[in-house]
Amino acid sequence: MSTRRWLTYAATTAAVTATAVAGSTQVNTGTRWYRTLDKPDWQPPSWAFGAVWTPLYASIAWAGGHAVLRTRGAARREVAAAFGANLAANAAWNWLFFGRRSVLGGLAGTLALDASNLDLIRRTARHDPAAARALVPYAAWCLFATALNASIARRNSQK
Repeated sequence: MSTRRWLTYAATTAAVTATAVAGSTQVNTGTRWYRTLDKPDWQPPSWAFGAVWTPLYASIAWAGGHAVLRTRGAARREVAAAFGANLAANAAWNWLFFGRRSVLGGLAGTLALDASNLDLIRRTARHDPAAARALVPYAAWCLFATALNASIARRNSQK
């Protein structure tokens, strides 16, 4: 692997890892606030989230590096900016939902992440269809998370 390719994938992996770490610092499912939320029966167990997010984060890092390596100039800046905005929205949800203990804030954050995912896939697909396809499971999981957050918000609108 060339130095440029290695550095690109290292940079996208570092950015995704930083996002995962920043977001995870806010998650605490052991708080009284979270434990007492009325959650739907179809919510996956807590361990499932880590099991799902690990490969999703790997695919985001790969897709980011792959797309950046296939673009130049303004297109590269556009793709990189879309990935950066998406990672910021990704980490923000944890702060809105868990950090602020706001089911409605979390819902707003996950809707913003869904919009960012669609924008990211659209922008990436223009330059790198393979990278865009790699992002589809991430977007699908986030849509599931939006449905889950919406159900929790509906059930707990006063908390």
